Amino acid sequence: MSPREILVVGSVGLDSVRTPYGEVEDALGGSASYFAFSASHFAPVRIVAVVGEDFPPPHRALFENRSVDLSGLETAPGETFRWRGEYRIELGHAHTLETKLNVFSTFHPKLDAGHRACPFVFLANIDPELQLEVLAQVRDPHLTLCDTMNFWIERKRDALLEVLRRVDIAFMNDAEGRELCGTFSLIKAARQVMSYGPRTVIIKKGEHGAVMFTADSHFSAPSYPLEAVKDPTGAGDTFEGGFIGYLASRDDVSDALQPHRATGVCGHGLLELRRPQQRDPDGQQGHQDEAGRHDCRRQLHVCLSAA
Repeated sequence: MSPREILVVGSVGLDSVRTPYGEVEDALGGSASYFAFSASHFAPVRIVAVVGEDFPPPHRALFENRSVDLSGLETAPGETFRWRGEYRIELGHAHTLETKLNVFSTFHPKLDAGHRACPFVFLANIDPELQLEVLAQVRDPHLTLCDTMNFWIERKRDALLEVLRRVDIAFMNDAEGRELCGTFSLIKAARQVMSYGPRTVIIKKGEHGAVMFTADSHFSAPSYPLEAVKDPTGAGDTFEGGFIGYLASRDDVSDALQPHRATGVCGHGLLELRRPQQRDPDGQQGHQDEAGRHDCRRQLHVCLSAA
């Protein structure tokens, strides 16, 4: 069976990032971008997003080189969404210095017939009211998944809860799960999120991996350690792309989500935690990451054989 198409609706933007290891200006960013690069290793991806007239053609070419469908990437009058941030030595937390929504401030997703028919739908980290607009347009998808952040938990909780009632799988990091549910225990938080609607909850724990919860089980997958990490921007979106891309490539999604298969699903997501090569000033990260990907795949085959 051929991999099935994935629709992602989110942001495509320009990131300016400073870390102790270097900095970049107007690099390709946005939740939909990171997700699409990762998921496209496993399945065809369609993007619905908006950019401004200043969006660089070389960035568009990066998507085309991965065969990502850009028919839903709208070009609107004005400037592209921009984010500026910095990381300190621990790289564990992004410090936002500036956010300019620009054309994204008036964006409303418009799905054509091809988008509406995609069997896998991922609602990236955007306003939950926009996520609901997407859910109102899709046509009986096989699997719907969403991500969120503390900004929406604090400001649009009701809309977010409505999204959670209507998706199959919810992603959030540990801090977001605790804030949404008002408990320090991630097990209690995951159970509460599932009570809102999702059948599965994935808690992202950064460099410590991820935990997948279902009604009757949970599974923890460690992250694969990389020797040189220079910029973790978009790591969560990239993990989600690997996770969903792997599911879209499988004949039986329900079997892939069973506890004895969870190593493979979470592992394929975690091995996709790598940055686009244009962010690396010395050009070496791509080679290191590719070696890590092959090593991680070998480790996954061992785990799956033992499961």
